[in-house]
Amino acid sequence: MTLSNLRFHLTRTSGNRKTGPIPVTTSSMATCPSTCPFRANGCYASAGGPLALHWRKVTSGERGVSFREHCEDLARLPMKQFTRLNQAGDLPHNRGRISRRFLRGIVAATKKIRAYTYTHHDLTLGENLSLIRYANRNGLTINISTESEAAADKAIRANLPAVMTVSSEEKRGCWRTADGNLVLICPAQTRDDKTCDTCELCQSRGKRVIIGFRAHGTGKKKANAAILGAA
Repeated sequence: MTLSNLRFHLTRTSGNRKTGPIPVTTSSMATCPSTCPFRANGCYASAGGPLALHWRKVTSGERGVSFREHCEDLARLPMKQFTRLNQAGDLPHNRGRISRRFLRGIVAATKKIRAYTYTHHDLTLGENLSLIRYANRNGLTINISTESEAAADKAIRANLPAVMTVSSEEKRGCWRTADGNLVLICPAQTRDDKTCDTCELCQSRGKRVIIGFRAHGTGKKKANAAILGAA
């Protein structure tokens, strides 16, 4: 995979009720690593609806721009703008190894805003761990996506922010892991008055707080099974 083969799209004002009216980006499907347990298996972004349609159009090249143009678009956002990267998609890679050119370029492009994203990339491959640490040290929050408390605790021990997908049937709002880290279910899933725009915890929070996301969307049953398999 090369960056020239990928497309990226910036929606300056999201119409998604959960995120609120903030900028969000979408990246080609090829950015998703094979290590994601929800790939074609309960992924909310590909299960159907407007986001799935949009993602397919970005992937096909019908929508979106080159990486260079995408960086220019991000750099033009207002100072300190709260921004969600990759509402669909992940970090560009080559056989699971995150692109150094992409990471350094996207960090530079988002330096003046408050951007955050998530990744399912394997931290043991290539420079993945050092690149993600570099991004987090330089203002771009990259949350490590996990499906178990043990994996989330491991990410926090590596000094990285962690999030965790939990069953759609999870009733608890918060609890502690074996390491004593706090799991807090996404406030936008537990409160009608909260959106990403008014919460902002995925971009900045205490180091020992894991944001939990209940599986959602039409593929949540498949997602529940994938979570059970990862436990």
